[in-house]
Amino acid sequence: MTTQPNSRRKTHVAVLFGGPSSEYEISCASAASIIQHLDRSRYEVTPIRVTPEGHWVIGKDDPSVTVLDVPAVLALTSDDAPQADRPRNLVAGVETLGYIDVAFPAFHGRYGEDGTIQALFELVGVPYVGNGLTASAVGMDKAWTKALLREAGLRVTGGLVLTDSTSAPFAVSEEDRTAIGLPAFVKPAREGSSVGVSRVDDWAHLPAALALARRTDDKVLVEPAVIGREVDVAVLERADGRLDCGPPLEIAVPSGGWFDYDAKYVSGGALRFPDDLPPDLVEVLHDQARRVFRALGCSGLLRVDFFLPAGPDGIEPVVNEVNTFPGFSSKSQVPSIWAKGGIEFPQLLNILIETALARSRSQEPVGITF
Repeated sequence: MTTQPNSRRKTHVAVLFGGPSSEYEISCASAASIIQHLDRSRYEVTPIRVTPEGHWVIGKDDPSVTVLDVPAVLALTSDDAPQADRPRNLVAGVETLGYIDVAFPAFHGRYGEDGTIQALFELVGVPYVGNGLTASAVGMDKAWTKALLREAGLRVTGGLVLTDSTSAPFAVSEEDRTAIGLPAFVKPAREGSSVGVSRVDDWAHLPAALALARRTDDKVLVEPAVIGREVDVAVLERADGRLDCGPPLEIAVPSGGWFDYDAKYVSGGALRFPDDLPPDLVEVLHDQARRVFRALGCSGLLRVDFFLPAGPDGIEPVVNEVNTFPGFSSKSQVPSIWAKGGIEFPQLLNILIETALARSRSQEPVGITF
């Protein structure tokens, strides 16, 4: 890729967000926090919003805005052209990427968290924060994730995978229902933020749960509920390849409830840092989180969600899900975990960018020249 001469002292970061995903608004919230907390003494920032229709809007930074919320970040990337006149201008976006030092994708869900945008960065040879193409694609598919982790010897939640290609599509036999038990959870295989997820306490409600999941994905999981505490562990890769793990964060919900979309983003779930987890259990969680990171071929960061059911030998962690780019608002789990661990938001962003640039320097230069 041809770039203009760059004598800037600051590192030029493009923060990309939005996209044609069910998590568009969540992505905008993450981008707002990232842009707000980037140290302007170190970075020049270009916000790039991809609209739900796929139009790339190249915005302008305004460091004078001290509190950046979703309306403010949308104002930085406004486009006054009538909707009908907006071209799908991917070319303009790619041209802009040619003049930056590193991309910081803040997408959630399909289009940006599933390897799609990572493939574009790889194609044009742009360094970028976070997981690569393969890890992003695998991490987005819960069935693929479980298969790889099971192969690596990690305990994962069980269940049934339903697709249109099966001989009896979206049919759960009596034998499978008995094996899964109630309550059960029905979820799209390739969605995030609990979109399309249902708790089923009566098999009579299964058809409605399957229909909801299929609104966003034609691959659906039916999983047994795991009785036990739920904790998240964040993994952070340093520029030298070292993997740090943050303090476990517990998801505390009312009895009989679960951490659904409303609890995450509307009413607010109860997140707390438990002080009653034995040190040896925390060590096991950290070890398993690193094993997950390596088994999936991750880079930069990862959040691993565990259940802690009681087993014959004590607490035996079970991997529920992973998130290759978790929420990044200041109140999201991962920034909260690292703040508790002594890494404040601006420093966390510095580490992610430094790791991305170090990874790029260690690789052979590739990409299409424009």
